[in-house]
Amino acid sequence: MDEQQTTLYPLVEHPLRAALSEEIRARPYEILNSPLRGTYLASLSGENGGPAERAHVVNLCSIFNVDPPHETDSYFSATFKTDEGEIRFRWERHTEFSTYFFHMQAKPDCTNPFENPVIRLLPIDWLTSIPGKIMVATHLALEKPKTPERSIDEISNFFGGNTIAGSFMSRGRAKVWTDFRFHADGFGRHLICDIDLDGRSAGRMIQRLLEINTYRMLSMLALPEARSARPAISDAEQRLSVIVQKFSAIGSIQVERELLRELSDIAARMENISAKISYRMASTRAYYELVKRRVEDIHEERIPGIQPPGEFVNRRLIPAMDTCFSVERRLDEISKRIIRATDLLRTRVDVTLEEQNRDLLSSMNRRAQMQIRLQQTVEGLSVVAISYYLTGLVVYAAKGAHAAGLMIDYDLAGGVAFPIILVAVWLSIRRVRRAIIKTDDMDT
Repeated sequence: MDEQQTTLYPLVEHPLRAALSEEIRARPYEILNSPLRGTYLASLSGENGGPAERAHVVNLCSIFNVDPPHETDSYFSATFKTDEGEIRFRWERHTEFSTYFFHMQAKPDCTNPFENPVIRLLPIDWLTSIPGKIMVATHLALEKPKTPERSIDEISNFFGGNTIAGSFMSRGRAKVWTDFRFHADGFGRHLICDIDLDGRSAGRMIQRLLEINTYRMLSMLALPEARSARPAISDAEQRLSVIVQKFSAIGSIQVERELLRELSDIAARMENISAKISYRMASTRAYYELVKRRVEDIHEERIPGIQPPGEFVNRRLIPAMDTCFSVERRLDEISKRIIRATDLLRTRVDVTLEEQNRDLLSSMNRRAQMQIRLQQTVEGLSVVAISYYLTGLVVYAAKGAHAAGLMIDYDLAGGVAFPIILVAVWLSIRRVRRAIIKTDDMDT
């Protein structure tokens, strides 16, 4: 009654509400009851590999005549019927990889838990054409409670006589053994002895174990890239140190420009390395965090004299992660050092250019002052010359008037006119110069 009334309320829902709610329950644990045999695969296909993997799962479903997943599904489970019993299949699509988990009930009196793996019941053509590259391949066996206790040597024989790691898990409700090695068939092995597990607890614990193995392998993908990047980073650090040491002995702007070009070359090389490894480094950090969480979730308890699997993973994984993260830090630090060195060198170049500009402006100022003095001298001479010619015109005019009969002393007329003409010419030239200066100021 209450549920029906809730759906009738006129509420405006967020369009992602239902999808986000379903995401919490999108990947439920399998219910696993002992005795059980399983095979687990994890294939790395990249971020664009989802459609091909989904199509491959659809193909498997058509082989066993079961309903396939929908086009948008990233999780799918089904039951396949075979002559030897029912196989439970689980497929999960993650960001850049997918997992395939096959399991079925086993015979309780099986002496070797790994002699008849589930994978042998699957079509070989389908297995060999799984999209991507297989990163994890593991056989696991979940034995029923009250299975006769075996010695360490007997358990080691199931793992080819290798040194094994083991511990109590799930707060003492199960005992888990593994050797972290590939065997003759290319698969790893996990032996789980059920002490007091129910189906859901067994499903949660086994999924966490498988996720530890998967995320451990995926987190290690950055290690080869980190190792290959270290020589280039070391070379860049040495080159950068040499360049910085040269700063105090720079003698010309040409040298500064050459050092700036070399810094740009180092920066380009480091940016190229960063672009190649940044995605993998970020993924490695995320996968490593998941490994640590899953190791905590399995609640290990030590078996006397045996190294726990979680401890084994941490002791082997931490140095590799430290290598990856140290390369990431060095790359970040050298990038910052390059930026600081480039800024310092550019500042030196700018200061040098400003000094050159200052000297150039001073030289231009001196030349302008000389031009002004020369101009003033020319103007003075121009005033005298113009006044001389105008006075000559007045004298010629007075001589003409005297010749015409007028009583004019042309020498006197020239002498009187000269100072008047000189002042008038000087005032005219000054007025013209002021007008030119005013026009130039208005244009600027």
